[in-house]
Amino acid sequence: MAFREVAEKAWKIPERFVEQRYTSVMHGVGMHGETPFIAHAMDYDTYGRDGHLVPGMVVSIESYIGEKDGREGVKLEDEVLITETGTELLSRFPYEEDFLDGAAT
Repeated sequence: MAFREVAEKAWKIPERFVEQRYTSVMHGVGMHGETPFIAHAMDYDTYGRDGHLVPGMVVSIESYIGEKDGREGVKLEDEVLITETGTELLSRFPYEEDFLDGAAT
């Protein structure tokens, strides 16, 4: 799948959180925002790079949701292996379900 297609299919950030969005929808795993770097659709023309997800890649799906000047925010990150048939979640630590009720609706 092309990086731009990933960006276009990604979850749309509610308007009140856009200003504080994380820099990418996903990025490679490494020391610091490694390739591939997939920008949000709204930022793709400025920061997006061409490329395709291919089997064998490991990517970090990372997000931050919080309002500007808000007191709280949530940052989540999962590592995913791209396979021939889809994806395999590599992260093993579960989310705290009580914290997810009604999140960012």
